[in-house]
Amino acid sequence: MNTTTALLSSIALFAAAGHIGARWTGRSSIAFWLKPLPIACFAAIAALASPSVSPFYRALILAGLLFSAAGDVLLALPQDRFALGLASFLVAHLCYIAAFVGRSGFHMTPWLLAAFLLFGGLMLVFLWPSVPKQLRLPVGVYVAVILVMGWQATEQWMAVPSQSALLAMLGAFLFVTSDSALAINRFGHPFRAEFVVVMSTYYLAQWLLALSVVQV
Repeated sequence: MNTTTALLSSIALFAAAGHIGARWTGRSSIAFWLKPLPIACFAAIAALASPSVSPFYRALILAGLLFSAAGDVLLALPQDRFALGLASFLVAHLCYIAAFVGRSGFHMTPWLLAAFLLFGGLMLVFLWPSVPKQLRLPVGVYVAVILVMGWQATEQWMAVPSQSALLAMLGAFLFVTSDSALAINRFGHPFRAEFVVVMSTYYLAQWLLALSVVQV
C-alpha cells in the first residue's frame, strides 16, 4: 500500500468511525455529511491506483463507488428515498458485475451457483411476508443482482487467482453481509445496533473493492 492509499484509507477510517459514532449519539446532521466521505476516499484510491488491473476494470469499479455514494446520500435524506437509493446501489452492483465478468469472463460453477441461490431463497422466504407489495419487485431484483455480484466475484477469483481478485471477492461477501443485515432490520427483525453492522461491513466492502483495482 503506497503513501497516498494509506492516507486516503486513514481519512476514510476516521470518517466512517465518525459517521457511526454520530449516528449512535443522535447527531444526524454530522452523520449525514460524514456518510459519503469514506466512499469519496475509496473512489480516489481506485482512480489513483497504479498499476491497475485494466482501465476498463478501474472505470467500472470507480462508477460503482460513485453510484454507491449517490445511494448513501439518498438513503440519508430526511424523506424516504429508499426506492431511489436502492436503484443507485443496483446500478453500482451492475458496474461491479461488469468489472468482474470483463476481467475473467462469465463462469457458471454449478455448486457455487447453487450455494448463492440457496442463500437468496432463504433470505426471500424470511423477508417476503414483511416486504410491502409495492417494493417486492425491486427488492427481489436487488437481491438477485447482489447475489450475482457475489457469485461472479467468487468466479473471478477462481478463474484468475490473485490478491486483487481475492480482495474483490471478500469485498463482495461483505457487501452481501451488509445488505442482508439492512434487509433483516428493515423488513424482518429490527435491532438497535443494525447500522453499526451495516455500515462497518459496507465501508470495509467498498474499501476492498477499491483496493482490488491495483494489479498485484
